[in-house]
Amino acid sequence: MTKFLKISAIIILSFIILVGSMFLVYGIITKDAVLDPKKLVGAGQNVIICDDEGNEITSASLDAQVKSVSVKDLRQHTINAFVASEDRTFFSHNGLNYKRMIKAFFTNLKAGSFKQGASTISQQLIKNTHLSNDKTIKRKLKEIKLTKKLEKRYEKNEILEMYLNTIYFGHKCYGLQSAAEFYFNKKAENLSLTESATIVGLLSSPNNYSPFKNPEKSISKRNLVLKNMLDCEYIDKTAYESAIKEPLNAVQISDNSKYGDYINAVFDELEDIELNHYALTDGCIIKTYLDSKMQTLFEEMHYPCDNAAIVTDNLSGGVKVYKTTIGKAKRQPGSTVKPLFVYAPAIEERQLSPFTKILDEKINYNGYSPENFDKKYHGYVSVTDSLKYSYNVPAVKTLNALTVDRAEKYLAAMNLKLDEDEKNMSLALGGMKYGLTLKEIADCYTVFPNGGSYAPSHFIKEIVSKNGKVLYKNSSAKNNVFSEGTCSLMNNILLETTESGTAKRLKDFNFNIASKTGTCGNADGNTDAYAISYTSENCIAVWLGNKDNRRTDITGGNDCCKIMHAALESLYSNHTPEMLDTESGTSTVNIDFEEYSENNRVMLADPACPILNTLTVKTLKDNEPKIQSDRFSVPTITAPEISVANNTVNIKLCHTKYYSFIIKRTKNNKSTIIYDGKWKEIISDCPEEGSYVYSVIPYFNDGKTIYSGKEIVLTPISLNKTGSPPQIKIPDIAHEDWYNQ
Repeated sequence: MTKFLKISAIIILSFIILVGSMFLVYGIITKDAVLDPKKLVGAGQNVIICDDEGNEITSASLDAQVKSVSVKDLRQHTINAFVASEDRTFFSHNGLNYKRMIKAFFTNLKAGSFKQGASTISQQLIKNTHLSNDKTIKRKLKEIKLTKKLEKRYEKNEILEMYLNTIYFGHKCYGLQSAAEFYFNKKAENLSLTESATIVGLLSSPNNYSPFKNPEKSISKRNLVLKNMLDCEYIDKTAYESAIKEPLNAVQISDNSKYGDYINAVFDELEDIELNHYALTDGCIIKTYLDSKMQTLFEEMHYPCDNAAIVTDNLSGGVKVYKTTIGKAKRQPGSTVKPLFVYAPAIEERQLSPFTKILDEKINYNGYSPENFDKKYHGYVSVTDSLKYSYNVPAVKTLNALTVDRAEKYLAAMNLKLDEDEKNMSLALGGMKYGLTLKEIADCYTVFPNGGSYAPSHFIKEIVSKNGKVLYKNSSAKNNVFSEGTCSLMNNILLETTESGTAKRLKDFNFNIASKTGTCGNADGNTDAYAISYTSENCIAVWLGNKDNRRTDITGGNDCCKIMHAALESLYSNHTPEMLDTESGTSTVNIDFEEYSENNRVMLADPACPILNTLTVKTLKDNEPKIQSDRFSVPTITAPEISVANNTVNIKLCHTKYYSFIIKRTKNNKSTIIYDGKWKEIISDCPEEGSYVYSVIPYFNDGKTIYSGKEIVLTPISLNKTGSPPQIKIPDIAHEDWYNQ
């Protein structure tokens, strides 16, 4: 018995020591954890946003952003939505949910990391206003201590009210009132059941569940919140089933304040950065790539309808200008995708070159029969002409040969993912289920001036705390999409589009501008119009249309290019950008022009080919034409026709440029040259009566060397000038010994 008591005493003492040690450690770690009532209602510090030159463009004070709501003014379903999803025992616990904490402890222990939290609304309020986002035991212990202090000092409704007025809902919305105004353009006390559920759904990830960015995910998350309310018996099954059928009804209001669109985009991007949004209230400076002068130009420009524009810097990937009246809505991209989805991949795959000819004709692929914008077919056209005049049929034919699967790998490298029902031939003309944002299009076009490297553009350059600590610095990784050679060739094609194609309104500038336009619509009018231009320094994209898809008569080549012209004038008013690279990774070769223009054949020019019959073209290195013409070094012609009329022998030569001909007449093994000179259609000869054999030798004289072709012997003829008609001599086949031949 004595031994048992000793062991029991040791165990009890050890337990007391362990518990005492834990309390001691707890006290040491949390000794500086002080509850600050001022922080519970917003710190009031400024988040300063600066342009590319360091000038302050706005000061986003949280005091101004936090528009307080009172719990007593809110509808009960709004309160219930938060409680059901964030903390079901909020009104009954003392700040900590021990059952959830134990469950989370074992879950994290099993996972070997902090996979699951167990924060109550009270803990969330403390973490957001007093602590960092670090997932450490030290931070958690401080959170527990401050939460207990919070619960002792304030009533539940006071805690809930402070939580609702400080929680972050994305899109720079701190507090429920700001969120209600931003997402639904109404006061928080007027939020409906579904609107409340949508806002609550934002809390776990405002960026992922934004109704403006990801409407489908937003609805799914909203319905999960409604299911939580059903489980808690805050709503019945009838109300639940009715609510999940409702549309989102989110309304994005255009920000007409100066630089408003750009600043909103900055806060949107902020949500993609692994950063504690509540730490930004501590006097942080957000440095951006904004060009204030250019932004003002775009904001003050006259637009005929809804519009969007973006200017990016090719080197840094920074967004210099951003304006939009449609937010981040995706639109049908039309012909702007032809270089990206079709021709650049096909060139990269060595399926064609800029000079390759494609037959523009009526086609039908499983019921899909595209037409050109002018309702005409143009016969054989080069890839360059197909693109610069934006013909549709050649683009669809090229994608069909390339295959969507092969094109898709290039899209994936540019952060574009295709929906399954987008994988068809209409993709060549921009036929997409959801479309693309203007920023996505502009980002993709930067691969060409950047030698094939892709990286999404960014608004935020750097975030610095008030004490100078760099919290974030933009350093996007780049994907290699196309080779330098493909980009050089695409640069050259799109330069021609500016010079003489659909973007020729921009041709009067004295520096390199590569362009592509696009217009979407039908016989009733147009819905979307684009102009995309880039130089060696910048990429500029302009969109015009109506957000509700009402038809207009706007076009990319006309209306969008007018805006683009003004932008380019301002952007390069004081300097000229360097020339675009059109040489790297390419080979320059001479092809036979006559074969190319008349026979649609691509052949390397004969070394003896006259300069006037050569066409200089560019192709990828190691993708030069393999067949070489020899029609000048080995002149070859179709056998001439010979006939006799009125005692005159007529030799008809097939039409050939550059060739000369020697025509010989032979009688009794004696030959006489009757003609030596350039091509004529008919060469006539009036010899004496008798039997003759004529032969023709084509040759080419380049001024230094004479290249002779094979002598062609014509059918023998006989002339009889005594009265019998002259005849071509017919071989005597009646008496030939056929059996012994």
